[in-house]
Amino acid sequence: MIQKYYEGTPKIINLSLEVGKLIGVVDSTYLRKPPTNLRRENRIKTIQSSLMIEGNTLSLDQVTAIFENKRIVGPAKDIMEVQNAIEVYNKLRNFNPYSEESYLAAHRILMSGLVDHPGKYRTTEVGIFKGEKLAHMAPPAWNVRNLMGNLFSYLKKSEDSQIVKSCVFHYEMEFIHPFMDGNGRMGRLWQTLLLMQENPVFEYLPLEKEIKDNQEKYYEALAASDKEGLCTRFIEFMLGMIKISLSGLIDDQRNSFSDEERLQYFKEQTDLSEFTRKDYLRVFKDISTATATRDLKKGVNLGMLKRKGENRLAKYVFQ
Repeated sequence: MIQKYYEGTPKIINLSLEVGKLIGVVDSTYLRKPPTNLRRENRIKTIQSSLMIEGNTLSLDQVTAIFENKRIVGPAKDIMEVQNAIEVYNKLRNFNPYSEESYLAAHRILMSGLVDHPGKYRTTEVGIFKGEKLAHMAPPAWNVRNLMGNLFSYLKKSEDSQIVKSCVFHYEMEFIHPFMDGNGRMGRLWQTLLLMQENPVFEYLPLEKEIKDNQEKYYEALAASDKEGLCTRFIEFMLGMIKISLSGLIDDQRNSFSDEERLQYFKEQTDLSEFTRKDYLRVFKDISTATATRDLKKGVNLGMLKRKGENRLAKYVFQ
């Protein structure tokens, strides 16, 4: 029997549908593998954001310099954290998201030179403090391997959507706290790897940046799930972050669409049975009325659209 980790809620259902729709837009607008420069920028944002959450002091410019194999001045530990993270993110496709052995291998790379036993589960008890207050007492060390085994079994056997599974794993791993250090960055790394099984775009999506920008809410969602004994609130939070991150990627690229890509994007976005030029401009706020008119005329000429009426009163229907 698969352990129950969360309660299904209308918010989870609705956010899952919205994320699914955005993934459809990604596929229809050729963003599964974003342009090279964007992939590089987002990878750097991902690494800098994930480490900054854990207290790393290096700036985006400094992380970029390390990424380019340039020397920088900074704390040796922070520099090593970035170098290790670059190595493990560059090897993402080599890891099996359903393999506990692969998971430990990733931790070994990520925490090499930073902890005494990288790639090994903890053997002592650990508590998480906020100031002098105990925020979370992790399960006993003797039960870590069993709990992680159950979690990987859930990944392999559950019929939950891949996106929900990734959120469950992220939270439950944080709750178990299987390592003495590196748990937060491993949770975010492994969620990315799991999301990549849903769509390749997640390899280059800076989800960690959204978490960093909403760090207080991130910890609130973790604490609320701890209190409830289920990760429902955390799933709701992370689905919201995934939605924002996907929307940001689409918005960044929308301005560089060709006319046909704009038409295809609009088709995927609209629920209207028929629409006007004004409706089209509501989606593409940065293009001129003349450009919108040319787009719609081309759509008609290509057979994508059927026009009813003339000029600004014209209405369009996708064929």
